[in-house]
Amino acid sequence: MTTRRMGIEDLDGSVWKSRRVFVRVDFNVPLGPDGVGDDTRIRAALPTIRYLAERSAKVILASHLGRPKGKTAPEYSLAPVARRLEELVGTPVAFAPDCVGPAAEEAASRLEDGQVLLLENLRFYPGEEKGDDAFARSLATLAEAYVNDAFGAAHRAHASTTVVAKYLSPAVAGLLMLAELEALGRLLRDPPRPFVAVLGGAKVSDKLGVIGRLMGLVDTLALGGGMANTFLLARGHSLGESLVEPDLAGEARRLEAQATAMGKRLLLPEDVVVAESATAGAARRVVAPPEVPGGWRAVDIGPASAARYSEEIRQAGSVFWNGPVGVFEIEPFMAGTRELAKAVAECRGFTVVGGGDSAAALTQLGLEQEVSHLSTGGGASLEFIEGKALPGVECLDVKKESR
Repeated sequence: MTTRRMGIEDLDGSVWKSRRVFVRVDFNVPLGPDGVGDDTRIRAALPTIRYLAERSAKVILASHLGRPKGKTAPEYSLAPVARRLEELVGTPVAFAPDCVGPAAEEAASRLEDGQVLLLENLRFYPGEEKGDDAFARSLATLAEAYVNDAFGAAHRAHASTTVVAKYLSPAVAGLLMLAELEALGRLLRDPPRPFVAVLGGAKVSDKLGVIGRLMGLVDTLALGGGMANTFLLARGHSLGESLVEPDLAGEARRLEAQATAMGKRLLLPEDVVVAESATAGAARRVVAPPEVPGGWRAVDIGPASAARYSEEIRQAGSVFWNGPVGVFEIEPFMAGTRELAKAVAECRGFTVVGGGDSAAALTQLGLEQEVSHLSTGGGASLEFIEGKALPGVECLDVKKESR
C-alpha cells in the first residue's frame, strides 16, 4: 500500500501565516505571440495558491518552462506566465528576474502576507535538472516551508522537485498533487468495473511497463496510434512506411499471449486510415483489415475501430486514457482521437485522462470539464500507474494515520 503524504490541509491554517512558502508548480505551458496559449496547468494550481494566500502565507512560486538547456533564454521566460496568473487570481503577482541570487532574494524579502511571487525559469540553471544540492540550498534560502504541487514533474528527481525538500519544513503536497494521487490511486486500488484502458502514442517501447501493469488491472485494454502498429506487425500484418518497432514484435506477442492467459481483452485496430505522407493534403483512405500498402503509412485508427473502442468506453465503469490514437495534430488524422474523446466525455463511469497529448485533445474539443479527472502529468501519470515511486512525492512528509 502506498504511503500517504502530508498535504497543506493536514496542517493547522495558522502554520502558514507570515511564512515564506516555496511552492513548486508546473507552469510548463505553451507560449505564443499573444502570451500563454493554454492556461490549463496554471488554472490547476490556483486552488493551492489561493489556499495559502488566504491564510496569509508569502507565496513563492517556482516552475520550469521548456528546455533552455541550463542557459538563460528569453523565449523561455516565465514573465508572460506571471501576467496570465495575475489575470486569473485577480491580484498583483510579482515577478523575479531570477530564481536564485540577489534579485530573487530581494523579491522574496519584499513579500507581504498573502502576496504572490513567481520566480524566473528554474531550468536557466543546469543544477535544476541535475538535482544539484548547492542549487537546491540556494532555492531553500528564499523560504521557510515547501509545497510540491507540480505533479507533472513529480517523476523527475530535480533540485526543486525533490532535493529542496530536505532543507525546508514542513514539506507537503499541494491540493493539485493530492487530487492527482487520489484519482490515479483509485484506479489502482478499486476501480469500478468494467475497467477499460486506452493507450495510444507513438512508441510501444515507452509504455511496455504500463501495458504489463494495466493487464493485471483492467478488463479491456485497447491500443491505438503508433504503438498499435508493433502489435499488428506481430500478428503478421503489413505496415508499409508506418511507425513501427520490429525489434519489439516478440514482446508484443508475449503480451498478447499474457492477456489471453489472464482472460483479458486486448483490442487492436481492425481498420486504419492510411496516407501517402503525414501531411494535411496527402492522399488518404481507409483499409480493412489493416494491411498498409507499400509507400503508405497508418495515421489514425479507422471508423470501425473508433466505433468499437468508443462503445467499450461508454459502457465502462472506469476509464483510463493516455495517448492519441492517430496523428491528431493534423486535422484529417484526428477523427479517431476525436471519437474517443467524445466517448470518454459521455461515459457515466469514473474517467481519468492521463495528461499530455490526450489531455490537449480533450481541451481542444472543449470536453475537459466532462471527465472525472484530467491529469496535468502525462509521464508522471504513466509512471504512477506502472507502480514506480515518484521522487517528487517520496520527498514529502509522511502522513501519520489516525488509529
